[in-house]
Amino acid sequence: MDIFLIVVGLLFCFLGILGSFLPILPGPFTSWIGLLILHFTEVVPQNWVFLGVTLAVAILVWVLDYIVPAMGTKRFGGTKYGAIGATLGLIIGIIAPVPFGIIIGPFLGAFIGEMINIPDSGKAIKAAFGSFLGFLAGTFIKFIVAVAYLVLYVMEVSSHWDKLF
Repeated sequence: MDIFLIVVGLLFCFLGILGSFLPILPGPFTSWIGLLILHFTEVVPQNWVFLGVTLAVAILVWVLDYIVPAMGTKRFGGTKYGAIGATLGLIIGIIAPVPFGIIIGPFLGAFIGEMINIPDSGKAIKAAFGSFLGFLAGTFIKFIVAVAYLVLYVMEVSSHWDKLF
C-alpha cells in the first residue's frame, strides 16, 4: 500500500506543476496534496509542522495568484477585460497547436479584451502588457513552489528509501 501511496503522491506533485500553467488546477495546492498523501504512508512519519508550513505557503500563493495579475493590470492602466482576456488567451494558447501559444495567448487575449473596452490601441497594448506581466509573475511563483514541493517530496522518499524495500 505504501508504494501505491508514494506513486499517487508523486502524480499529484507532477499535476501540481502542470497546474502552475493550467488555470483549472491549483498548482501548489495540488502538489501539497501529494505531500499529504506521502505522509499517510507507514514509511514516512507524519510531520504536521512540515505539512502546516507547506499548506500555508500553498494558500499564500493561491491568494497571490489572484492579486499579482490584477496588480500588473492595474499598474499599467488595464481593466477587468484585460484580465479576463488574458485567461481566455491562455486557455486558447494551450489548446491551439501554435508554438509558444501558452505565452502569446495571454498577451493577445489581454490586448483583445482591452480593445473591446478601450478602442485606443496604445492604451490597450500598455494594459495588455501589464496583464501579461502579472500573469507571468503569478505563473512563475506557482511553478517555483510546485517544483519546490516536488523536490521536498523526492527528498522525503529518498530519506526513507531503505524502509520501502
